Amino acid sequence: MSQLSFSTRVQELARLAQDGVQNRFAAIDEIAEENSRKVLAAFQAHRVAEACFAGTTGYGYDDLGRDTLDRIYADIFETEDALVRIQFVNGTHAISSCLYGVLEPGDVLLSAVGAPYDTIHGVIGISGDYPLSLKRYGVEYREVPISRENTPDRVRLAEMAADPKVKAVLIQRSKGYSTRASLSVAEIGALIETVKAVNSAAVCIVDNCYGEFVERTEPSQVGADLVVGSLIKNPGGGLAPTGGYICGRKELVERASFRLTVPGIGRECGSTLGNNRALYQGLFLAPHTVAQALKTAVFSAKIMELLGYETEPRSDQIRHDIIQMISLNTPDGVERFCRGIQAGSPVDSFVTPVPWDMPGYDVPVIMAAGAFIQGASIELSADAPMRPPYTVYLQGGLTYESGKTGILLAVEELLRG
Repeated sequence: MSQLSFSTRVQELARLAQDGVQNRFAAIDEIAEENSRKVLAAFQAHRVAEACFAGTTGYGYDDLGRDTLDRIYADIFETEDALVRIQFVNGTHAISSCLYGVLEPGDVLLSAVGAPYDTIHGVIGISGDYPLSLKRYGVEYREVPISRENTPDRVRLAEMAADPKVKAVLIQRSKGYSTRASLSVAEIGALIETVKAVNSAAVCIVDNCYGEFVERTEPSQVGADLVVGSLIKNPGGGLAPTGGYICGRKELVERASFRLTVPGIGRECGSTLGNNRALYQGLFLAPHTVAQALKTAVFSAKIMELLGYETEPRSDQIRHDIIQMISLNTPDGVERFCRGIQAGSPVDSFVTPVPWDMPGYDVPVIMAAGAFIQGASIELSADAPMRPPYTVYLQGGLTYESGKTGILLAVEELLRG
């Protein structure tokens, strides 16, 4: 039987790294336990039963499992309503449904923390000039630059949000491919407070991707009108095969549902095709699975710091999403690290990742991802735009044990350079 093994140096680095992060691991476990109780309570309150796992076909009318899951998400996120659907192809699709549902011609969309994630640029019309973009639809886009300290600029946000034409403010929790720190729920709450103080009618939409269950609370509990994410990231627990969710004010969720399907039908249609069990079980496991990904990220930060690399966040910092930035400084370093992560995957471990022109990005991107669910960022993966400062973005790890193995293989690959 084949066995993965590591050099003496890497084994010693692993021991030092793991010994150095036990306090952070304990804190992560405490949050996971609290969030697990929250999810369990919601399941019990909504009387989840075997009948909820049956799927529907065709129109999907009267899907008990689908509709109950909506109520469970609304309960967990403490919102009036929720829309959880496998028909969302990714997080970008779910966010876009919110934007198109809220904004009308002549309105202004304001991004609160610099430019949003690359894949939403085409939707807005920042790049690509695609037919049916918000820009083509008559929606103007503006953004609040990040401050010189690489943090949100609340003073400038207040100035720009005060314009009554601003009807939606997009707040991206995760850093995306920028170098700023990801936002805490408290920081998001402060941004929302800033917006509402000068423009109470503006709808605050939080892109919550990579952040669910990392903290004890969610952005919807600090004033967000809509909170949006992908099921193949945190809340799907590694089991959801596709889909996304929207939680928030009832009338806004309904408007988003009209963009997902069509006005007048909205949430009433959308068959689940036998996927309900995976969505329920994935959500049930999500707090624990997120904790495994966080431990993998903390361990990776610590071992890379021992090797002299810069990380963000650092291994001793409190985290607000599952993403770990590691500055590898050279294209070769990025490719070596990604090769090691790919070699530690349970699927396609024999594949060599190379940079390619990925749709939605303006530079070649390298992506290591040997996942059971294609593109599932809650599974161990690493990706990087091939541009200075050659920073890799690591996320996921269904189990800490397997995630740690992938990190050690990446370190071995770097040390061979």
